[in-house]
Amino acid sequence: MKRIQLLILLVAISGQIIAQEIAQWRGPSRNGTYHETGLLKEWPDNGPTLLWHYDQLGPGHGSAAVTNEVVYITGTEGDQGFVLALNHSGEELWKAYYGPEWIDSYPGVRTTPLVVDDHLYLMSGFGKVYGMKTSDGSTVWMLDMFKDLDGKNIRWGVTENLAISGDKIFITAGGETNNVVAVNKNDGSLIWSNKGMGEKSAYCSPAVITHDGRQFFVTQTESYIMGFDVDNGEMLWTHPQPNKYYVHANTPMYFDGQLYVVSGYGKGGVMLQLNEDGSEVTELWRDENLDNRFGGTVMLNGRIWGAGDFTRKWVCLDWSTGEELHSSKFIKKGTIILADGMLYCYGEDGQVALVEPSVEEGFKVINSFEVPMGSAQHWAHIVIHNKRLYVRHGEALMVYDISL
Repeated sequence: MKRIQLLILLVAISGQIIAQEIAQWRGPSRNGTYHETGLLKEWPDNGPTLLWHYDQLGPGHGSAAVTNEVVYITGTEGDQGFVLALNHSGEELWKAYYGPEWIDSYPGVRTTPLVVDDHLYLMSGFGKVYGMKTSDGSTVWMLDMFKDLDGKNIRWGVTENLAISGDKIFITAGGETNNVVAVNKNDGSLIWSNKGMGEKSAYCSPAVITHDGRQFFVTQTESYIMGFDVDNGEMLWTHPQPNKYYVHANTPMYFDGQLYVVSGYGKGGVMLQLNEDGSEVTELWRDENLDNRFGGTVMLNGRIWGAGDFTRKWVCLDWSTGEELHSSKFIKKGTIILADGMLYCYGEDGQVALVEPSVEEGFKVINSFEVPMGSAQHWAHIVIHNKRLYVRHGEALMVYDISL
């Protein structure tokens, strides 16, 4: 009996060692859903309690990447980008400059760090991909998409919140030869490359999905949605999704064999059905009412929730049919996440709203508060970790207690 108990203990310990701690764009599954419970179902009149804030991030739109020990966030000082590490009291642990950052139209760092155990990864607006140590921010490797891979920059600076599977970091370089690539997370070396459709990148932060026990990498370039085999980089299918300005800044969302992809500027969303082995897709429906540009969408109980761009309203769609079930204009269009059965909506007017997704009423607003600090656009996606709400507005990061 003692030998059996010891074996069980060793297996449990080894499982903990193998398991990775990952903090990334839009939560553990990159779909805007945070698996937290015990959160407030109603806020005080002036909003939840502000625990601390940090006000020296400089211009930028990247969200926080939060682990059990550290808060990582990107910022801009002058023309230089940096990564900042804070403890959970808001005290600075280290600050590491990595190189030039985008300071033209809508200036500031664009991306959220991808944190995997003791390393983090990010892409600059000038196409440089960095692998860094989480202990001090020192650069382990750097890959220049434009010089090393024949990639090209785009109108508002390349913007991709990096995705990972195993040892592979996926990058949409946008080159004619190296269009989509996978590189080794340890040294940045090329694992595979695919020509894709030969188009430039389109601000898309990709998805890694598992369908029928097989992993796929899904992203968008200027006019196409594309699906790749994670292991060898084979392009399995494409589907047209052109829009004005070639902006497709949302992460594709997968559920139960279907893939929802949405773009702004009036284009709207498309639902694709994957065949049994994921080698083909079929279009099921299209919708223009929820033409989300870069605020993301979430899925709950067979419904899609998010904000329209040209339509300028918050919309609820039926996942199966694309039918508009509800719409509202309770705050300006913006970003959305989901936790503990509630929607957290962050409008471009600086309002953060706690919303109950009601079958009968749609967006049932419980209450809201106005972000008190920061400047420029309210574009960064909000984050929830360990019953805390992380809101970035330009140079300011605000952290709120949303526990019961």
